[in-house]
Amino acid sequence: MPLTLAIHALAFLLGLAIIVGTLVSAVRTFVVPRGISDWLTRRVFLAMRRIFDTVILPIRTYRGRDRVMSVYAPVTLLILPVVWLILISLAYTCIYWALGDGTWTQAFTISGSSLLTLGFAAPHDLMSTIVVFSEATIGLALIALFIAYLPTIYGAFSRREAAVTALEIRAGSPPSAVEMIKRFYRIHGFDHFGEVWDTWEEWFVELEETHTSLGVLSFFRSPRPERSWVTAAGTVLDTASLMLSAVDVHREPHAQLCVRAGYVALRYIADLFKIRYNPSPTVDTERISVSRAEFDAAFDELAGAGVPMVDNREQAWHDFAGWRVNYDRVLLALANLTMAPYAPWTSDRMPLPVDRTLVQEHMPLAER
Repeated sequence: MPLTLAIHALAFLLGLAIIVGTLVSAVRTFVVPRGISDWLTRRVFLAMRRIFDTVILPIRTYRGRDRVMSVYAPVTLLILPVVWLILISLAYTCIYWALGDGTWTQAFTISGSSLLTLGFAAPHDLMSTIVVFSEATIGLALIALFIAYLPTIYGAFSRREAAVTALEIRAGSPPSAVEMIKRFYRIHGFDHFGEVWDTWEEWFVELEETHTSLGVLSFFRSPRPERSWVTAAGTVLDTASLMLSAVDVHREPHAQLCVRAGYVALRYIADLFKIRYNPSPTVDTERISVSRAEFDAAFDELAGAGVPMVDNREQAWHDFAGWRVNYDRVLLALANLTMAPYAPWTSDRMPLPVDRTLVQEHMPLAER
């Protein structure tokens, strides 16, 4: 008898622990307004990522893989509340059995009926009835919480993608920092660049807030396969870094603030996914992924387009590396994590889990 009571007590405590853990996971994922990496949510997304990585393995084109990966985040997001409900159902099954509501099968039947508010199975004592009401309340609360946050997720996605789409007009497709500077110089001159930095500084601020509190947003892919929030961020940051280091214009403080807002946002998002980086990098201690030859080629292309360039190229390279080193590692890591499409100086140099030839599918002919 004491052994039986101990087993029932253990089952009750196990069920209670699963309920608390599941509720904490739901609150951390959708309610807490800060970037907290929840263990259960992370396990679900990692498991689904392995499945999707296996599915795309035989696909030989980037567009084909992008088409499959475009449903990864939405499908996983829909599976997440199902996992929560299954755990709640199993937890209450343990509790009903511990309270003496028949066999495991009968306890599971009562749990399922209560969780889904079907009402075809009910206990006959007050304590179990109270437990039934609590399970029904939790089930409805989890579904309501999930439904309530879907508009928030898609609203943030829409605002993010509006800026990414607009960048194609200024920076081409795939986006390029050199192309952005050339187009702006031809159309506007550099007098109105301050507006661009202000716009993208606000974009980075919102990106940090939304993509850390709702980490699933990082995996929502753009409507078109050649676009990505990661490559857009890298293009804007590289544009600002080139303007601050190599282009012969007065130093724009808004550009400096934009770069800082950008690398701070990318670092906080990287923290959420446990990506390691040096928080205080310098050009003396850490190399950037952009080579000197690539910088010189960009310098010459800009000069050839009539863009006024600084006289001291050596100092320009050192200054550019000093800006780039702040976001180089996290930018490439996030591009790899999200399987970003090709973009120069961003996803063209990352350790992609795909063949290099697949990335080159989107490369301009001049760069192949």
